[in-house]
Amino acid sequence: MATRIRLRRIGRKKVPLYRIVVADMEAARDGRFIEVLGTYNPKGRTPAEKVTVDAEKARRWLANGATPSDTVRSLLRHAGVLGERATA
Repeated sequence: MATRIRLRRIGRKKVPLYRIVVADMEAARDGRFIEVLGTYNPKGRTPAEKVTVDAEKARRWLANGATPSDTVRSLLRHAGVLGERATA
């Protein structure tokens, strides 16, 4: 089973809010997921309000072979979970 770390929308209309989740690559965007790693609020005023991530869980999933989406990769890098080495 190939896993992917990606965003899952939970916000209502005109108020975007996303969860950072680990899901099977073939699952729907808002469908079944395995674990929640954090949240992303694009309308947050400060960087701390925008991204909250459980770094230990994220590193464990990355070590187990989960591939982050492009957006999640940049969010994890911004949160300090990923270093500059994870560009693939």
